[in-house]
Amino acid sequence: MSKTIAITTLGCKINQFESAAMTQALEQNGYSMVPFSEKAEIYVINSCTVTAKTDAESRRLIRRATRMNPQARVVVTGCYAQMNGEELLKLAGVNLILGNSEKKGIVSFLEGLDGEPRAVVSDISLEKTGETAPLESFAEHTRAFLQVQNGCDARCAYCIVPYARGASRSVAVKEALDGMAAFAAQGFQEVVLTGIHLGAYGLDLAPPTDLLGLMEKAQEQGLVRRLRIGSVEPTEVSRPMIDFMARSPMVCPHLHLPLQSGSDSVLARMNRGYDTALFRQVVQSLVSALPEVCIGSDVIAGFPGESEEEFEATYRFIESLPLAYLHVFPFSQRPGTPAATMTPQLNPRVIKERAEALRALSEQKKTDYAAGFVGSELKVLVQKGEKGLSRNYLTVLLEESQGLVNREVTVRVTGAKGGELLGRVFKES
Repeated sequence: MSKTIAITTLGCKINQFESAAMTQALEQNGYSMVPFSEKAEIYVINSCTVTAKTDAESRRLIRRATRMNPQARVVVTGCYAQMNGEELLKLAGVNLILGNSEKKGIVSFLEGLDGEPRAVVSDISLEKTGETAPLESFAEHTRAFLQVQNGCDARCAYCIVPYARGASRSVAVKEALDGMAAFAAQGFQEVVLTGIHLGAYGLDLAPPTDLLGLMEKAQEQGLVRRLRIGSVEPTEVSRPMIDFMARSPMVCPHLHLPLQSGSDSVLARMNRGYDTALFRQVVQSLVSALPEVCIGSDVIAGFPGESEEEFEATYRFIESLPLAYLHVFPFSQRPGTPAATMTPQLNPRVIKERAEALRALSEQKKTDYAAGFVGSELKVLVQKGEKGLSRNYLTVLLEESQGLVNREVTVRVTGAKGGELLGRVFKES
């Protein structure tokens, strides 16, 4: 009888991709996957360490696993495991710690799981090449995430990721293109390119290339119906990239541009390498070339030393931009980063209030952006539950979608409900 195993994932899309790859490898080797909420013989927590809060969430999941089955074996991998493996090993119930490099070989490590608890974590800074796991399927049956880059060479003051993921390294162009083709061959209508620092894709390859070059090759070869780009730094969105997106029938009009603060003085303390003028210029260039473009952004509330005036500048700056949504992060001290020791650290109550104000602004942005498409026609990829996703990243609630799952259709938008749209299918695209 096969062993039951459950995996839960915290953090970024790279972690989600790697969990899907682990799931596939485990199933191919006879393990039986069950939801993390059920009793299992082995629990795997693919952790994140971007904030102290995510560390605490990983520890909570460890306790939850041991409560569900006190006899279970608990494995922790991911960025928290990479940074604090020995600390995690001291927690009750933890049997195995695997670093980010080691998670690729999880099947072989599980064979020795009944021995003494151990941590297997190599020096991630020694990793020099990028590779994508040979993933053949993905849990979501219409869209697939393809990891083409890992690691980061930036040193933002609040971020531990370069130490947990290593230097920036890219998947070879042919391997990335083969990954897209493989997903398309399985029937996926959309591939989402992901990376820790996606905009740095290709700079470490020989010969060097870039993200635009990869997209151009994918289009030349007609590999996928819809290609979506994940998060790209504002400094890495070039005029040629914008022009390509504007004329491409394949690349979705959607970009996530991390802002982090709308105050130039805070951006300088964060070591972000750009100012609000550059960010505004990029956003305006995108909207001018692609009027329907969906632009999302990240923002940190309550960075150390953020004054009332600096927060007000951030709020007003975001308010003035044609952004479609925000991911709001209340600042949390991350030991090992410069920001953790900066002064003054803000009162948690102030941080919470500022995060709530920015989230309310995000909801208004979502509502306003969605409302602009009422009465228009959008190409929508039909998913389960009478829902679909437009190319410009809007959720569309469909009146009728029976028999259309995993097909791209043209939808006439009949109304809006908050940040979501209501629509009627009238033809297949």
